[in-house]
Amino acid sequence: MKDHEEHTASAIIRASDAERDRIEAQLKDHYAAGRLTLAELEERVAAAYAARTREQLDVLVKDLPREADVPASHGHGIDSSLLIILLCVAPPAALVYWLMSQRTARRSRPRGPDLAPTDPKDESAG
Repeated sequence: MKDHEEHTASAIIRASDAERDRIEAQLKDHYAAGRLTLAELEERVAAAYAARTREQLDVLVKDLPREADVPASHGHGIDSSLLIILLCVAPPAALVYWLMSQRTARRSRPRGPDLAPTDPKDESAG
């Protein structure tokens, strides 16, 4: 009966702003990985900031794999050894390699509604 009391007590612990922020970051990571649609991301982030308890926060990520369960992605980072070799042998090639790695990294970042690129045509029309 003591275990049940501890579970009930932990379920009603109020969530902190830091915990809500952590859940939002997890949700954005899952969106970037393609596990959530933009609509699902927006809905869950809104629910995270409306959540009052840890249990309500846990429900938002319960159907998503934990970080330990997610396989590490390879190929999105820059290979520093290759960059050093290219800098010594062919500096222009090193620059191209570095720029391409930055472009790839930028594409893999999650985009929320407030991070989406704006179309300059839309701004001039309004």
